Amino acid sequence: MNLEIAQNRIIDFIRNETSKAGVDGAVVGISGGIDSALAATLTVKALGKDKVLGIHMPESGLTPSEDSKDAKTLADWLGIEFQTIDISGIISAFMAAVPESESADRLSMGNLKARIRMSLLYFHANRMNRMVIGTGNKTEILLGYFTKYGDGGVDLEPIGGLYKTEVWELSRRLGIPDSLITKKPSAGLWAGQTDEAELGISYLKVDEVLKRLEQNEDPETILKTPGISAEQLNSVMNRIERSEHKRNAPPVPPK
Repeated sequence: MNLEIAQNRIIDFIRNETSKAGVDGAVVGISGGIDSALAATLTVKALGKDKVLGIHMPESGLTPSEDSKDAKTLADWLGIEFQTIDISGIISAFMAAVPESESADRLSMGNLKARIRMSLLYFHANRMNRMVIGTGNKTEILLGYFTKYGDGGVDLEPIGGLYKTEVWELSRRLGIPDSLITKKPSAGLWAGQTDEAELGISYLKVDEVLKRLEQNEDPETILKTPGISAEQLNSVMNRIERSEHKRNAPPVPPK
């Protein structure tokens, strides 16, 4: 990948799409991780720092203080307007209104948190006549590793054409603070969660598999790659198949 070409293509994309929509700027959810850091950085380059609002949405007792610190560090580095909104009270209000939530499984609660954050971003985007900038990368999108109408509920996905490993590469090129680049990726939806542990494969390996699948290599050939097991390959392929509905508009019955 030519990093300079990729960078310029994304910047032009953000600038053109926001111009076509007639909006006054952008809102970005800043988690303290590298994906949102890169998306915010490219948005600032496209629109200027005065037209970008960064919102950090931690949950008390769960979001690591390191993430909140890194989110603020990034916002200061970019020079953008920045807000922190603790979602704990919203979660508590939901649980009080819906008694069944007391027995909800971890996935249901995790998805709820992602959708609460989406609602907060859109509230601010609507009141400011701005667009919500997504932070999903190509690896996550292909695997369906996002919450439908949560972090997948956005107006633009500027880094959606970059594999996770390419996100790291471009972030280094742009000089994004190193603490965000070296951090273990995590959606932060429950204690101790990390992306790679949940996926059962490293981003380096999964990107290699995805690139080969994109080039229409057959599974038998991919399995000859050192370090990639049949179990890991099957897991990746199953995730792609099961998450197809997340990448498509809701189906409508034919006439």
